[in-house]
Amino acid sequence: MAQVQRMSRLMVKTLRDDPADAETLSHKLLVRAGYVRRNAAGIWSWLPLGKKVLENVARVVREEMDAIGAQEVLLPALLPKEPYEATGRWDEYGAELFRLKDRKGADYLLGPTHEEIFTLLVKDQCTSYKDLPVILYQIQTKYRDEARPRSGILRGREFQMKDSYSFDTTDEGLAESYRLHREAYVRIFERLGLRHKIVSAVSGAMGGSASEEFLAPAPAGEDTFVYCPACDYAANTEAVTFAGGEAADGSAHGTVEELDTPDTPTIESLAEHLGVPASATLKNLLIKVDGEIVAVGVPGDREVDLGKLEDHLAPAVVEMVTAEDFDGRPDLVRGYVGPQGLDKVRYIADPRVAPGTAWITGANKPDTHAKNVVCGRDFTVDDYLDVVVVEEGDPCPKCGTGLKLDRAIEIGHIFQLGRKYADAFQLDVLGQNGKPVRVTMGSYGVGVSRAVAALAEQTADDKGLCWPREVAPADVHVVAAGKALQTELALEVSEKLAEAGLRVLVDDRAGVSPGVKFTDAELIGVPNILVAGRRSAEGVVELKDRATGAREELPVAEAVTRLTATQ
Repeated sequence: MAQVQRMSRLMVKTLRDDPADAETLSHKLLVRAGYVRRNAAGIWSWLPLGKKVLENVARVVREEMDAIGAQEVLLPALLPKEPYEATGRWDEYGAELFRLKDRKGADYLLGPTHEEIFTLLVKDQCTSYKDLPVILYQIQTKYRDEARPRSGILRGREFQMKDSYSFDTTDEGLAESYRLHREAYVRIFERLGLRHKIVSAVSGAMGGSASEEFLAPAPAGEDTFVYCPACDYAANTEAVTFAGGEAADGSAHGTVEELDTPDTPTIESLAEHLGVPASATLKNLLIKVDGEIVAVGVPGDREVDLGKLEDHLAPAVVEMVTAEDFDGRPDLVRGYVGPQGLDKVRYIADPRVAPGTAWITGANKPDTHAKNVVCGRDFTVDDYLDVVVVEEGDPCPKCGTGLKLDRAIEIGHIFQLGRKYADAFQLDVLGQNGKPVRVTMGSYGVGVSRAVAALAEQTADDKGLCWPREVAPADVHVVAAGKALQTELALEVSEKLAEAGLRVLVDDRAGVSPGVKFTDAELIGVPNILVAGRRSAEGVVELKDRATGAREELPVAEAVTRLTATQ
């Protein structure tokens, strides 16, 4: 028999007004409905209703992970420095890492992710090919020192995540483990009721090769992704690749001609001064790669995607140049840099700067630009890298149709890591031939607490939260309109529903007006609302579908039958 939760005994305080610091819908409603409360920037407490939703999400994740043969463990969140130092991530994570020392002065961190620790666990436990393949997972709190925690539980300093790791002896085995996770994730998000897109992604600090993100489209999302309306292509903007610009006949252009262009250090000022479109100009961004100055050329109407550039150049450290970097460099004229004559500077260009194309660009002299600067004739590109910010209408890499952009919340990410971490810790098992075999790994994450916020963003309406049944804190919210007879009937029907196996939240609060109770029921967002109101004396209640708003008056017995049939 399921339990009846009486609101007269429930620690919940709903709010009529949005929190002053809330920007996103989920932040506003989860606080107003009494699901979470803020302790500090990026640190949240889960109250009874919120904890139920969080645990329901975790239950779905756990069931689908178990279904693919994964085994659950729980590793510490407080971790020693040495494993992360061995992989370079003690430094690579930078300021995002929570670092601390124990009383003896030893360095520790609060785990942001656990590749290293899982690798060492398997190294300790698995010695033969007979012990593999194995998939291990945990649902645990992770810690990252976000520079700007915001959007409630969407971007916090601590959050719940399911992370799993596969260990195989062959690349084919890794591909199979990856497939199992991919299919499990689809089932997880379908069960949770999350609309999602699977998009190609970059691996970033995780390392590895194949990488896909699961994104929940929502205006509050911090990720931008592209999709093709004509085919199945979808990708994170940093993973979009441009095949290459079309080579042109450079001989059609005259020789380089210098132009007097005072006070035009920006593309906008230059285009206006010359009366040309920004796309006719060549923008040259100076950066430092491991301390060495490098120039990056892109069409003047495009912006450099620094995240994409950093991914291309990883593990090198990429920084912007400063005013001091121009000291002692007469070949670098601030605001007037051109690729011609940059013999001592590595030149990276976007593929749109194709051989034979002609540009207006800096002349490497103050207040001077040059036109008819032809790629391949007047300057050489050392490396072509796709580094521009993707824009709506850019050609689909798969079919050429103009791409569309949308915002989304990242709710899952899967990686084929390969042997990066196995190499760092020499994770070998004895193969069938008696020789050591280097293990290959996959890493797979689901944002458990983030999924709660994503669901709130996707399903809420102007009245409040509107949970899918799988994750709701109750199946039915019974509301006693106020009088003693109505409260008595509400409690009676609640017990009948609980006996039938339904999870019941009953608003039996005394001294609270019916209007407040009805408003709270819609704000809290349980899928079914059952009201013991004006016809309680006749044994008739009102059943309301929270999602559709459909209402129907029914005898108590029929209402109970109707609700239990939907279990």
